[in-house]
Amino acid sequence: MNHSLNILFSTSEAVPFAKTGGLADVSGTLPKALAKLGHNVVVVMPRYYCIDRSNLEPLNEPLIVSMGPMGELFAGVYRDYLPGSDVPIYLIDYEEFFGRSGLYADESSFSYTDNDLRFIFLSRSALELCKRLEFKPDIVHSNDWHTAVQPLLLKSCYAFDETFKDTASLLTIHNLQYQGQFFKDIVDVMEVGWEHFNPYELEAMDGVNLLKGGIFHADVVTTVSRKYAQEIQTPEFGFGLNEHICAHSHKLYGVLNGVDYDEWNPSVDPYIAKQYDIDNMSGKEVCKKDLQKRFNLPVRDNVPLIGFVGRLAEQKGIGLIAGVIEGFMHLDIQIVMLGTGEKWAEGFFSDIANRYPKKFACHIGYSNELAHKIEAGSDLFLMPSLFEPCGLNQIYSLRYGTLPIVRATGGLDDTIHNYDPATKGGNGFKFYHATTEALYQTVKWAVETYCYEPETYQLMQKRAMEARFDWEKSAKAYEDLYYYALYAKRVQNYK
Repeated sequence: MNHSLNILFSTSEAVPFAKTGGLADVSGTLPKALAKLGHNVVVVMPRYYCIDRSNLEPLNEPLIVSMGPMGELFAGVYRDYLPGSDVPIYLIDYEEFFGRSGLYADESSFSYTDNDLRFIFLSRSALELCKRLEFKPDIVHSNDWHTAVQPLLLKSCYAFDETFKDTASLLTIHNLQYQGQFFKDIVDVMEVGWEHFNPYELEAMDGVNLLKGGIFHADVVTTVSRKYAQEIQTPEFGFGLNEHICAHSHKLYGVLNGVDYDEWNPSVDPYIAKQYDIDNMSGKEVCKKDLQKRFNLPVRDNVPLIGFVGRLAEQKGIGLIAGVIEGFMHLDIQIVMLGTGEKWAEGFFSDIANRYPKKFACHIGYSNELAHKIEAGSDLFLMPSLFEPCGLNQIYSLRYGTLPIVRATGGLDDTIHNYDPATKGGNGFKFYHATTEALYQTVKWAVETYCYEPETYQLMQKRAMEARFDWEKSAKAYEDLYYYALYAKRVQNYK
């Protein structure tokens, strides 16, 4: 019988405290699912200044963190709990690094020039906090480049520390595009020794690649879907690290993210106009009318309404949508878009909304309420991502009976089963080549299915709503990998 584990979960963001993407959703929900399996989980993240500290509990003494030539830095620590749980989350408070308007970049989207120092500091702070709390982790679970230095720290300057001498590491790659590439002088700040600055570990183009080093030193590496674990070993999706990842493929696993069905569930959703479920779909019609009114679109029950919620970024296929939007406007459809991102995209789609007010509407920005309304009120949901490590909105869409239209990549390919006209099977519509023609034809196919095959569309809706991607299954997969990481750690120790 497996024993309870002590797990340190290090992250740069977590809901509901701070969020820029899917990492925050994982960090705010996976630790709770692990705790339900009987494990002791401690979460550590920065106390950004967007996080109100008035309701946080301060620790009495400051944390002392060594940063090489920068000397010892003193940080405050606050404690709270992940909502609806007794999982503690500790927030590292250091004004010089985290007292800023953004998490990773300023208002102009320029990355902070000292992001290397900020997140090396976070990574070391998390380990030092374990010593302060007398919490001996069996597993250090690091996430993305921001905490990818931790596996190396465990095997270098913390290798003989009594708190960590038996600790194994697991690194999750949520998005390989961001790797933490910096000048090589941060090797001294990490205090790991220059012997680790070599092409197999940290070195990349005469600089340091933190994610590369983490992949080398982690006992187990995971990605957030099985398909993405395969894709990042190819030149198309590997962002220059594909050969390095192939060399470590023996310890690479894909674990699909789960979703929080307590929040994303049309039968209990407080944001939508009328709740509904698989046995009574009448509420979805009300939600559609509400969405049309909210975006000043003509209220029509027979027109296919397509929703989009996401970052207005090239990764999300925004360029594909822009390239074919005029063609979409010649179809009898409505499109509602919610998102923020690249300035050209914000201006472009705002202009489309002004030119086609009866067919296209957009809200530049983010609103959790509107995101729920779009999931509930749309008939189809568009996710034409160029790459998508996991994706969550397509899973939300399934739960709301809103059939996804996706590019077959990463988690989108793992979760969406293409409509098969011969068997009437499937829960969505997929295209494979990242071209405007493929996108247009697939949207047209989905629209025609909605309009001319209503019984088939309804069968697909029910099949979609029956699908489940909860965190319990994902947490059990991580649990198995934690035990494997401990085994791999023991094997290394015997060598």
